[in-house]
Amino acid sequence: MEFYTFTKESGKAITKFNSNFMMSRIIQTDKTTHIGCMYLEENGVIGYHQAVMPQLLLVVSGEGYVRGEKEEYIKVQSGDAVFWQKDEWHATKTNVGLTAIVIESEALNPSAFMAIKK
Repeated sequence: MEFYTFTKESGKAITKFNSNFMMSRIIQTDKTTHIGCMYLEENGVIGYHQAVMPQLLLVVSGEGYVRGEKEEYIKVQSGDAVFWQKDEWHATKTNVGLTAIVIESEALNPSAFMAIKK
């Protein structure tokens, strides 16, 4: 399990084409990729299971806890990204609610675009 950040502060100012916004790059792939949005309500759970393929969880709102193969849960919140390798056991839970984008692909390499969370 690896932790990254995609917060506004880790992004880059974009001014091309008379633009004015911040962009945090996340991923680029050249293989089939599945992207979805998960909505966990209060006390929501994504049960303990093996990743079918490399998986990147991007927390966009709320907060919760994730675990890998160890039973220790680690707090995550908006702006955090968690990466699990194929076959890695993991789970996610929240007490207050959490919304996340999940990206699944054989070609994920989040370290090429995002900074490791400190």
